[in-house]
Amino acid sequence: MQTYALTIDKFLDHAAKWFPGREVVTAEADGASRRITYAALHDRSGRLSGALAALGLGFGDRIGTLAWNTQHHFELYYASMGAGLVCHTLNPRLTVEHLAAMINEAEDRVLAVAANLAAVAAKLLPLCPQLEHAVILRRAVRRDGDRSGEDLAL
Repeated sequence: MQTYALTIDKFLDHAAKWFPGREVVTAEADGASRRITYAALHDRSGRLSGALAALGLGFGDRIGTLAWNTQHHFELYYASMGAGLVCHTLNPRLTVEHLAAMINEAEDRVLAVAANLAAVAAKLLPLCPQLEHAVILRRAVRRDGDRSGEDLAL
């Protein structure tokens, strides 16, 4: 009998394999809804896992996320699990002091932040000296300023 680790990322593997065209619907901060298929979500999360590994993160390392419940956060959640990382979700409604204490206690190495929470991150970074990287989750903007292209999670 083959053993199989039932980790969170396996749910996405299963959905992408058996229901590749089904859609996941998320909401943006402005209330607009976004749709992505399980296959596309699986692909983007896999590429993001590689990007996190390229930052030097390894099995068991912690990445803090200070973001709303958007597609980018969803991608990051599955990407961190797929890379063997601990996804430490933080509540954006807490004070900077509380967030800093949680980040320091968890020993997060990376902090991923929604673009509209960048001002909070700017206050957090000096209070969290062990953070090695801060990643802003934002929409892609082409050189001509067009925002209609594919979104980026990093």
